[in-house]
Amino acid sequence: MLEVADLPLPGSGRTLERFERLAAIARRDPVAARLCEGHADAIAIRAELGDLGPLAPDESWGVWAAAPASVTAIKKDGEWALSGDRPWCSGAGSCTHALVTATAPDGIRLFAVANRAPWAVPLDGTWPAVGMAGSDSRTVRFTDAPARPVGGPGSYVGRPGFWHGGVGVAACWYGGATGVADTLLHRARGPHALAHLGAVDVLLRSARAVLREAAARIDAEPTADAEQLAVRVRCTVESAASEVIDRVGRALGAGPLGHDEAHARRVSDLTVYLRQSHAEADLAHLGALLKEEPPAW
Repeated sequence: MLEVADLPLPGSGRTLERFERLAAIARRDPVAARLCEGHADAIAIRAELGDLGPLAPDESWGVWAAAPASVTAIKKDGEWALSGDRPWCSGAGSCTHALVTATAPDGIRLFAVANRAPWAVPLDGTWPAVGMAGSDSRTVRFTDAPARPVGGPGSYVGRPGFWHGGVGVAACWYGGATGVADTLLHRARGPHALAHLGAVDVLLRSARAVLREAAARIDAEPTADAEQLAVRVRCTVESAASEVIDRVGRALGAGPLGHDEAHARRVSDLTVYLRQSHAEADLAHLGALLKEEPPAW
């Protein structure tokens, strides 16, 4: 994870650099961005929650927090251990460590765990994906896995950085969309394709603008509640990226999807990556937040 070893932390005054570097990785390869973003997010989470132990040069971290109730944490003789099956573990076979959410007697907690057999085993056949296949997001089975608590109950989602991390994912979506758009930029000929190219430029510029605004807000108020900001940015970028995929396909037809392996893979990977968005559920979430705190417009 050398590409993100020195990535600025969110709220450090260099958040835009963080987002731009994640986007640049995603422009080249959305799968690499997914893994790098998870590692970078793990570093940021540990820093924010005071888990300050150094990382060895060969360590690669994931954040495996989907479906927290699927893993249980039990304290035995003063030590924590995790058991259960956790789906959607990107880097299941390559991450050396992970931050894992689990249900403990006092609530949902976050734990640092070594991804090592026999305590943590990726399950074969649990990631038969085409898009994002290279992310190796298999289910990992934990069996009395030794775990170190990171923060207290609820602190993983209760910190401002939870939403900063969500904006970082949107930066990767934006970068992936620019990679898809590159194919149109290089191949656009005639008024039909050029019209789509113009529309794609507008979409990407808009997405980039909201990411830049979010970076500035995060740096100006690093401890402020960023929930509404993050949900808005994610909805904006997801919508833009989805339309970029559609417009590039409409402009160029099936040719690049059938004969350009890199483009076809990028479209497939980004399509799956974008589904980390919850679509209309996120829009409803944003609407509810706006009723509580009316927007500036």
